[in-house]
Amino acid sequence: MKVKEPVIGGICQSLRGRDKDRYYLIRYIYDDGSVGVVDGNFKKLNAPKKKNLKHVRLLPELAESIAAKFENGSKVYDSEVYSALKIYNNPPQAENGD
Repeated sequence: MKVKEPVIGGICQSLRGRDKDRYYLIRYIYDDGSVGVVDGNFKKLNAPKKKNLKHVRLLPELAESIAAKFENGSKVYDSEVYSALKIYNNPPQAENGD
């Protein structure tokens, strides 16, 4: 299923730039057709990276607990964002049992 519209708390993958193939959480949606993304490590919540929608692939997954916190104005920590994206940015390595 291809996602067409970004949602706050949604997960996306960078397709262009130095951060190519890095996964982010959408923090802001701007009127000019771009999104503000964070990963809790390199891009923190207080300084999101602005990415053009053409340069990201929107995934159908949503970090529901973080999205709910953004929506009701609760405090969200960078460590929460980092933990939510850990499986994407640091996939478990398959052990080689030769």
